[in-house]
Amino acid sequence: MAFHNDEAVLDIGDKPKFGQWVGLSIQHLFAMFGSTVLVPILVGLDPSIALFSSGVGTLVYILITRGKIPAYMGSSFSFITIMQALMKGAGYPAIAQGTVAVGVVYLIVALIVARSGSAWIDRALPPIVVGPIVMVIGLSLAGTAATDATMRTISATKSVYDLRYFAVAMITLASVIIYNMYLKKFISLLPILLGIVTGYVVALLFGIVDLTSVQQAAWFDLPKFELPFISYKPQLYWGAILSMAPIAFVTMTEHMGHIMVLNKLTKRDFFKDPGLNHTLAGDGTASIIAGFVGGPPVTSYGENIGVLAMTKVHSVYVLGGAGMFAILFAFIGKLSALIRSIPSPVIGGISFLLFGVIASNGLRVLIDNKVDFDKKRNLMIASTILVIGIGNASLQFAGYQFSGLALATVIGIFLNFVLPEHAANEEGAEKNDLI
Repeated sequence: MAFHNDEAVLDIGDKPKFGQWVGLSIQHLFAMFGSTVLVPILVGLDPSIALFSSGVGTLVYILITRGKIPAYMGSSFSFITIMQALMKGAGYPAIAQGTVAVGVVYLIVALIVARSGSAWIDRALPPIVVGPIVMVIGLSLAGTAATDATMRTISATKSVYDLRYFAVAMITLASVIIYNMYLKKFISLLPILLGIVTGYVVALLFGIVDLTSVQQAAWFDLPKFELPFISYKPQLYWGAILSMAPIAFVTMTEHMGHIMVLNKLTKRDFFKDPGLNHTLAGDGTASIIAGFVGGPPVTSYGENIGVLAMTKVHSVYVLGGAGMFAILFAFIGKLSALIRSIPSPVIGGISFLLFGVIASNGLRVLIDNKVDFDKKRNLMIASTILVIGIGNASLQFAGYQFSGLALATVIGIFLNFVLPEHAANEEGAEKNDLI
């Protein structure tokens, strides 16, 4: 007999009644909505495509994991810095190739895991490498957040400081902090969405929102898909591939962390059934699909895991329903136009906290794993990753560009493999202590 978790209101294989199903699925949609649409806004992509690709990606993930893991695939924040740079250069075709490359890396790793296990991942990506890289992902975006929160664009080449923008950003930031700290139950899982709504209303009062596009938009509208051979002629963008592919190893660690949390919540071991190879393949395939339709890379979402923990509704049917609603919402033209009308100071205010939280999570990795910075090895690895990544010391050769974040990731992994456990003078000090 298959295992059934009787402590759950609805276990993984339980199907809710139709009315419950709709309500519970929309609840998950709201939980991921703010973060999923924020990524394309920051990069310059169509939010409706991000919704579509997250919905399709979730359904594909559930299919590949044989309906055994209740997880939602939303837009990944780990690639924002690189995608912003690529968007200013070659545009979406380059991002598309990078996104597909990320998915391919996942599939290759999934194949290796299926054949030889996953211990090598822990060896290549210990906390001393992962923590600083996650910190870089957040801190390298700090300048973007500050610009969005203070500078009003007058023309393509000129921006001016606007005190109203700063006021809106600060009010938005304050609202998100208050929602995070003082709200309870399910609504406490929606601080980003509620913060965007609050900031938007304040921006309306300050007169910095243009609703013309919302008024002109149709209720039903096809997302502006970026399809190869239809929207653009594909060509190899090695710079995009080399910049985005290495970051896949970082998001894998986040993915595995989410699986560990789901194991505890559902009282199962998903590393064994359906297996880490299936979870990685599901995540990778979802990103490949996103790359082919015009969306950013996707990853499992902690917000939705929070909903699972709070409601004790673990039904995979509910997550699948959320995916279907995301696809449906992608075709509502006025919703897409409303999202695109969110002014930059609102995004800046949200970003102050969000990017800081990402960086703080990297610090948390180091603290939780008790990384010892008295060891020179750890100090060398972390210091190198932080300065190369935050400084964006990109490598350029033969017309290709290897981003600072990707370079920091590769160098961090390399140093982890080649540096000895102890420096020569540390070994001497240890021997002296023993005498």
